[in-house]
Amino acid sequence: MELETLQRPGNYLDGAFRIPAQAEGELVIRSPADSTDVCSVQPYARAALHEALEAARKAWPSWRRLTIDQRADHLRGYQARLRANHAAITQAIAREVGKPLWEAKTEVDAMIGKVDLTLGEGRRFTDDAQLPDLPGEIRHRPLGVVGVIGPFNFPGHLPNGHIVPALLLGNCVVHKPSEKTPSAGTWMARCFHEAGLPAGVWNLVQGPGELGAALSTHPDVDGLMFTGSSAVGRRILASQVDRIDRLIALELGGKNASIALDDCDIERTARAVAFSAYVTAGQRCTATSRLIVTRGVARPLIERIASIARQIRVGYPLSPASDAPVFMGPVIDAAARSRLLEAQRAAQAAGFQAVVPGGEHALETHAGHYVRPALHVAPDPTTDVPGNTDAELFGPDLAVYEVESPEEAFALDNKGWSGLTAAIFTASRGVFEQALDALRVGVLQWNRASAGASSRLPFGGIRDSGNHRPAGIFAGMACSYALGVQLPATNEAPLTWPGFGV
Repeated sequence: MELETLQRPGNYLDGAFRIPAQAEGELVIRSPADSTDVCSVQPYARAALHEALEAARKAWPSWRRLTIDQRADHLRGYQARLRANHAAITQAIAREVGKPLWEAKTEVDAMIGKVDLTLGEGRRFTDDAQLPDLPGEIRHRPLGVVGVIGPFNFPGHLPNGHIVPALLLGNCVVHKPSEKTPSAGTWMARCFHEAGLPAGVWNLVQGPGELGAALSTHPDVDGLMFTGSSAVGRRILASQVDRIDRLIALELGGKNASIALDDCDIERTARAVAFSAYVTAGQRCTATSRLIVTRGVARPLIERIASIARQIRVGYPLSPASDAPVFMGPVIDAAARSRLLEAQRAAQAAGFQAVVPGGEHALETHAGHYVRPALHVAPDPTTDVPGNTDAELFGPDLAVYEVESPEEAFALDNKGWSGLTAAIFTASRGVFEQALDALRVGVLQWNRASAGASSRLPFGGIRDSGNHRPAGIFAGMACSYALGVQLPATNEAPLTWPGFGV
């Protein structure tokens, strides 16, 4: 397979790729799956951020004055270029994230599908409306210039999920990808450029995390959509004290639980939980990191998940289709692998039983950041991994907690900081309704994998996992505001009030 290095493609500013005239540094991106594979080289400079925002502000008046159908036509052109470049974008994501090709393909499919969802079902949440019994209208107006800061684990799909609605509703966008996976952003720029999007409407700025921080506080930003860790989300909110008008939508991390009760289907539950724990090497914000299980079904369920974990094929994510299929590639970098291994050592020191120990995994053909799936059973429901109580452990490790009742399971899940997603496995509709009432999460799955969110539903967290501005089908609501318009009534009465005068 021929691998292309995106050699200094530069930022995408005002309708053109531009390399910084005075670069302050350079991102040299090596694949986590093969340290000899240089995926892209990205020079960066803070000045590019100002150029991007100036271009977006200049383009905004003419872009917002297009009709929504005209903007939709531009997005269909972008969608067509995503389709045309599908294989190349898939390869870029697989190389930089370490996802198997089959999984990277589903991400590009989701990017393409987002356009249809936004132009179809998604529009109804921000459609203008005329009130039948009042001379008034509800109009939805764009915020202006919005920033979109993307994560490394879904470098195409997640920022795309904010960008497409933002553009449809008349905003101009500055996108800053993760410094770990910048190539998906470069391919998005190519697709917008090939589609003939007007200059300045969408801009790309590459660089380290400091440029994302600068974007989030820049005075010329009217709205910000951030996907990433809860710690960074808190810092972003803290930095907004002087900008009460800036709309911030935070899509943050999750330390999610799957709850399995005595009446669950053991085989389906085991497969759904194992998928959620180990897909994307455990690096999804919706991953199941905790299994809370009632004792009546704990032993057989743990044994079945352990059997699946031991058989998961870990390997080079770009292996040809003719080879044995790979389910899981590496974690994103050496630091992530070190954090995972240290957490596993700490867990075992704290009394966790290593049913499937995990650990490093070496390939003969490719030197990367590979690990094995792990499964640990907690000594009791109150014990957590030391140092891992208030953050995600982004890796393929599942901790199991045994409890006596559904009520104890719900209370244990609510005890933590995370409020993104939960999955409950039970045959009882009544118990599911109890979970729906009790659990403090933004997404709830019933007999489904926690890592299987639908783009046709709202997606976002509460507590430390978000700020009540979900993406998914609701994404347009985070990049627009509702305007009340009152029109003159027919046969209006004279404007008189008591004591007003003649």
